[in-house]
Amino acid sequence: MQITLTPQSLIGAAAIVGAFIALVSYIRKIFGWFERQEKQDAELKAIKSEQAILTYGILACLKGLIEQGCDGDVKEAASKIEKHINEQAHGG
Repeated sequence: MQITLTPQSLIGAAAIVGAFIALVSYIRKIFGWFERQEKQDAELKAIKSEQAILTYGILACLKGLIEQGCDGDVKEAASKIEKHINEQAHGG
């Protein structure tokens, strides 16, 4: 059996190879997107954790100021933070 190479068969083979390369490229892009999403999710989780710690720290400072006799805006800010924490804890 003898195989003859014609320009048409070479073009067909090149088209198949090109389509395969394009498919692999798209699959790699999809996997890369998922990896970036996972990395961003981890970063967001870390940011939220840090933000929660800072919020509790600020609330503690405000409560200390209230104990020292500060009034007005200090009590209002502490109240708003406590309300926000409560809403977040109960899915609000």
